Amino acid sequence: MPTQISSYVVKVMAEIGVDLSTHRSKSIMEFQRKIFDYVVTVCDSAREVCPFFPGKREFHKSFPDPATFKGSEEEILRKVRVLRDEIREWVENTFCRKNGLAEVSLSEPL
Repeated sequence: MPTQISSYVVKVMAEIGVDLSTHRSKSIMEFQRKIFDYVVTVCDSAREVCPFFPGKREFHKSFPDPATFKGSEEEILRKVRVLRDEIREWVENTFCRKNGLAEVSLSEPL
């Protein structure tokens, strides 16, 4: 079931030039009958909710769900920044040009 994107995630992505303020999560129903070259999941809950999503290649890497982060606002933001940077590093190492899967580097803000 679609949910809101965390306001903490929106904030830390804006720090690196990625505007998610108008984005939303989407239901798998929006993608019925579409086949993707790559399907990438980055949290176990997505994999549990959508165990099958048609793609020519599937990639999964388990990262913590930022919705579960606890603490003060600054503590949560710090954890989300660490998570953002870990995901970015994984994406760059997995999909960027040196691995032949992507044409652009993610070292520049999107």
